[in-house]
Amino acid sequence: MGSDGKVSTGDITATDRGEALRVLGKKGLQPIRVKESLATAPAAKSKSSKATKPQPKAKQASPARKKPSSDEDEIPEGPIKLKRGVIVTFTEELSEMLAAGLQLEPALKAMENREELGDLKQVAIKIRQLVRDGASFSSALNKVSPSFGPLYCNLAAAGEASGALPSILEAQANYLRSLQELQGRVAVALIYPILLVAAGIGVSVIFVTKLIPQLLSLVDTTGGKELSLGIRLLVGANEFIQNYGLFLLIGFIAACLLFKAWKDKPDNKPLWDAKKIHLPGYGKVVEKRFQVQFLETMANLVGNGLPLLRSLELTRDATVNLFYKEHLGKVIDEVGDGRSFSRAMVRSDMFPPVMIDMVSVGEQTGKLDQALRRASVRYNKELDIALQKLMALIMPVVLIAMAILIGGMMYLMVNSIFDTINDVQRR
Repeated sequence: MGSDGKVSTGDITATDRGEALRVLGKKGLQPIRVKESLATAPAAKSKSSKATKPQPKAKQASPARKKPSSDEDEIPEGPIKLKRGVIVTFTEELSEMLAAGLQLEPALKAMENREELGDLKQVAIKIRQLVRDGASFSSALNKVSPSFGPLYCNLAAAGEASGALPSILEAQANYLRSLQELQGRVAVALIYPILLVAAGIGVSVIFVTKLIPQLLSLVDTTGGKELSLGIRLLVGANEFIQNYGLFLLIGFIAACLLFKAWKDKPDNKPLWDAKKIHLPGYGKVVEKRFQVQFLETMANLVGNGLPLLRSLELTRDATVNLFYKEHLGKVIDEVGDGRSFSRAMVRSDMFPPVMIDMVSVGEQTGKLDQALRRASVRYNKELDIALQKLMALIMPVVLIAMAILIGGMMYLMVNSIFDTINDVQRR
């Protein structure tokens, strides 16, 4: 594939696969598939044996070639785990160099020489080795680090197929950066509720283990009347926690682990993905996030010349939620049978009417990619609104729960103390 995105095929004469890849790189061509011709393989091999007659030199060259790769000795074997921030940096760096006109292998080579990149240097070395040997960029990503994930790898495959790898990587970098910012906002927003819950639990423990026993001893010494129902319930809770608290903790941890094992089971993942959409508050965020990802991916693929059906297939492969993935399969079947994209979206019963109308206008005007981009901007704003609502909902819920818990215990204790004092005064 050339820098203009056009694909050319043909034969090239070279002594081995590595030289063939280097020749293509000098011509400004990015290899998609390199295959040795069976008809000319023996001739090529005999030619190569004659051409490389001075064997000692070739053997001396191999150690010299391996010498500067002292960094390669430091590269850990097997997949490399990366943090999200590292993946964002890698994507931004690579997309900028590709957009500047560099081919993939030289761009990765440039990243290898950057000492400050840390883990990215190791990733770039391993990916370049695989790409140099003829592997596709997307398959190299998948082999080098599982942290890239299926969505990233499928989008990279779509970029390779459409010749729009720089723009797709740039869009993916923006998406990952926004996701990182979102997680940061959520973490900051949850700090206060978490501290509040921890303080509430701590106060509750002090009430149950310290204050209530002191209240009981006060009532016993004063010969007060029988405790109210609320205090008796708190006393019972205190005794229950002291006797069975450890079992409760173990049971809670076991329940969490069982739930995680259940939802991670392949047979149950589609059901859990469908349930997530209907969760209060969070379900709206999942829905809007899918819509934004779907529209942005489709706009990139269609805008870079990929056929609609192939764009839909790659978008489906890049979708993580299995419920939406299944419904996208139905859309693909409808489009494959000859129906229009907007009509297939209507029949899937998964997309909002406004989105379908915008896609329909894009089909009629022949500017589907622009219509998809406009729709993605609109639903990105709706995603922000859904996130703000979710964050705004968390705080009042936590405050009300803590007020009921702490305030209820305070009321019961103070009420019991006043009853005891009144009883003593009557005597």
